[in-house]
Amino acid sequence: MSEQPAQSEQVVTRFAPSPTGYLHIGGARTALFNWLYARGRGGKFLLRIEDTDRERSTPEATAAILKGLTWLGLDWDGEVVSQFDRKDRHAEVAHEMLARGTAYKCFSTQAEIEAFREAEKARGVSYPVFLSPWRDADPATYPDAPYVIRMKAPRSGETVILDQVQGDVTIRNETLDDMIVLRSDGTPTYMLAVVVDDHDMGVTHVIRGDDHLNNAARQQMVYDAMGWTVPVWAHIPLIHGPDGKKLSKRHGATGLEEYQAMGYPASGMRNYLARLGWAHGDMEIFTSAEAMAVFDLKGIGRAPARLDFKKLENTCGHHIAMTDDAALLQELEGFLEASGRPALTDAQRPLLQRAMPVLKDRAKTFPELLEKAEFALTSRPIVPEEKAAAALDSVSRSILKSLTPRLQNASWTKPELETILNQIAAENGIGFGKLAAPLRAALAGRSVTPSVFDMMLVIGRDETIARLSEAAG
Repeated sequence: MSEQPAQSEQVVTRFAPSPTGYLHIGGARTALFNWLYARGRGGKFLLRIEDTDRERSTPEATAAILKGLTWLGLDWDGEVVSQFDRKDRHAEVAHEMLARGTAYKCFSTQAEIEAFREAEKARGVSYPVFLSPWRDADPATYPDAPYVIRMKAPRSGETVILDQVQGDVTIRNETLDDMIVLRSDGTPTYMLAVVVDDHDMGVTHVIRGDDHLNNAARQQMVYDAMGWTVPVWAHIPLIHGPDGKKLSKRHGATGLEEYQAMGYPASGMRNYLARLGWAHGDMEIFTSAEAMAVFDLKGIGRAPARLDFKKLENTCGHHIAMTDDAALLQELEGFLEASGRPALTDAQRPLLQRAMPVLKDRAKTFPELLEKAEFALTSRPIVPEEKAAAALDSVSRSILKSLTPRLQNASWTKPELETILNQIAAENGIGFGKLAAPLRAALAGRSVTPSVFDMMLVIGRDETIARLSEAAG
């Protein structure tokens, strides 16, 4: 089967999470693959919330999913579809299948079904498929009793799933039961609802986790029963932890919102998740636009991808360095909110943006960037850390005191500041490294900082002189 729908048909993908908890990182990658595939082909990316499990579905979980997708930058087309709101349409299709003769009313009780299975097991059948006596019954024999609607599965032959990732997957029809599509209380089953929704929403490509691969055979039979076009299937492997085992809490963060709160930039997460199980040549670091241009289903591997935090950090470091300063500041403020940290003050915001060029080159996460930015975020009086304070001995304070008059009329450019500071060091018979330590302590209260010249240029002449004077005592 081709990846592409008919030439005149627009590509339509969807992401359909259940709102029973947070947005798992695996679900986020599935959404990303769908988004990239549709956006790269001028198609539509739709969002459906599969909220038919009324006991476990919560508005809070739905809100968390929408928030996570928004943070990751995955915009969807149209309104968010609620599967529960479409239950009447699902029931309508079940009754249409009855009318077509591709489904039937089954009056078997649970006790009768269990008795059938026990008898089959006694005959040595390991996984008995229930054969309902009502499949071809005369409607005149129907009792006045509750019933379910079952789909007539083919009893012989094979069902073949033409999968773009897994290849052709063949399932013997004798292993498939006449699945229930409408329960006795009139509510639809998941298997029916998914197919009806995908058909009605015009979904051309179903890209989802390979834990749904077994569902595809049953769902394909619903398409056939209704005479609908089967979408292109693409079942992608799951994400495993670094140890090769199924991803769980023991491996660290599994919810997307945790990654935002840990300080990873959204663009870096998109890049990393795109490469987690998909490859295109030697592309490693790329923008979303670049990924859209080349993303295809053939590049998705069949083996489970392994989460690698070191690689994630490295990728995010590249994206922090690549991002425009104003945009980076805006995302940093989102991180502060998500992680529960204090917001920036009106005084800190312009200083931090001015400092971005000297902060973002080596920072891999926002906490690292903030650590480097301490000199721009702090305010007087500056209380140095223990190691930094040790550099402010009486000799160093005396040197700082002699430095401040020379800075009063400096042109405040890097070359002139370098000249002045090197002269001061030479006059005192020390190397510049010996002078840098007390300067770092005075300007930032830290022993590890950006270059002293960069700090002085960011905070400006007046603040620099004030900090040096305060440290000199």
